[in-house]
Amino acid sequence: MSGASGRNKQLLRYAAIFALIVFLASAAMLFLNLWEQNQGVFQSDGSEGLLPTISYNDQEYVLRQDVETLLVMGLDKFDDSIQNDAYTNDQQADFILLLVIDHTNTTCTAIHINRDTMADMSILGVAGEQVGIINKQLALAHTYGNGKEVSCRNTAEAVSNLLFNVKVDHYVSVTMDAVPIYNDLVGGVELTVMDDFSGVDDTLIQGETVTLTGKQALTYIRSRYGMDDSTNNARMKRQQQYMEALYYQSLECVEQSDEFIVDASLELADYMVTSCSAERLQTLFEKISAYDFTEIRTPEGDLIKGEKYMEFYPDVDALKQMVVELFYEPKK
Repeated sequence: MSGASGRNKQLLRYAAIFALIVFLASAAMLFLNLWEQNQGVFQSDGSEGLLPTISYNDQEYVLRQDVETLLVMGLDKFDDSIQNDAYTNDQQADFILLLVIDHTNTTCTAIHINRDTMADMSILGVAGEQVGIINKQLALAHTYGNGKEVSCRNTAEAVSNLLFNVKVDHYVSVTMDAVPIYNDLVGGVELTVMDDFSGVDDTLIQGETVTLTGKQALTYIRSRYGMDDSTNNARMKRQQQYMEALYYQSLECVEQSDEFIVDASLELADYMVTSCSAERLQTLFEKISAYDFTEIRTPEGDLIKGEKYMEFYPDVDALKQMVVELFYEPKK
């Protein structure tokens, strides 16, 4: 196995442990009646039974029916109790990852999407109805909605549009203030500081190996402004590094205590919003834990400075190729 291939597989594991912890935490929330009723998978669009096709490189492809998706969102939000009756909010989705679960090949692939990706999204009116479409950074799709299920559904719709209308079956969101909680539950996370945090957190010295604790962990994976490289691309690299280390630390905790996952679930339950039922969560957990994880795929493209903020424009052809490979098969 090449070094690059080995590292890709290791990095992918952060998606696995993140998703599994989210599943269990969400399940605890559901069992404790902290979830909203009737917020399951998205409403039918009347297309059941059809096999949509897509054309790529003069070849027709048909949508596979054995692929399931789960959208995982990390929200830039610091409140474990979101109460918002309006349809606008200031909670952006800083971390966006789509798990693609292939039931035939028993594999799972992660698509890590840049939060600055320019995408079409719905603008919602005072009653939550769609009043228009706007093209903005994908992270902002969550700001249109109630900060909970409606916002998650709006983000899922934007991700679907970006990926040539592939269906997002389920979603889970977690607020960023859950990071220091889980970080400390595993006893801290050891890593080598990748960037210069001078003036942001002077305890994080570039090149030194440290054990991140509490809010220090959140600073490491969240910081952009005040850094030498303030782009989201740089932050995504730190997020992958952190989650890889967190994965191994989590495994140690699970091996040391049979109660660790249960305890972690209860601690994190209040920070989750999910569309999954308890039964669906259980099924996904069992399948993903048994499936092989292939790789993390990050859409290619160009990052530029927009009029106000950074804007990431994906390579449309490369993105379409990725979608075809993961969701379609040649038409017979």
